[in-house]
Amino acid sequence: MRKVSKVITAAFYSNEAKTVSNTTTNGRAIFLHGNKIAEKRDGQIWITSAGWNTSTTKERLNSLSGVSINQKNGEWFLNGQKWSGAWVSVG
Repeated sequence: MRKVSKVITAAFYSNEAKTVSNTTTNGRAIFLHGNKIAEKRDGQIWITSAGWNTSTTKERLNSLSGVSINQKNGEWFLNGQKWSGAWVSVG
């Protein structure tokens, strides 16, 4: 895991605002290049690729607890299930 992901994820879970490089959190959501890719809703973490199935998006999301995204033949899989990148709760 890259340092930027570690720092942003720690701030997100601590409800702190932080910006590192191209990634920002206000403590309630995580933004990559201004696109919201994760947020807290009703005590749960929700994620999306925001339409950007890039290695950076995948790396940032994989830094969150309960998230394991891998790619096979250009398709993304979230925790072993094919995933379109649409908003989904990960716990």
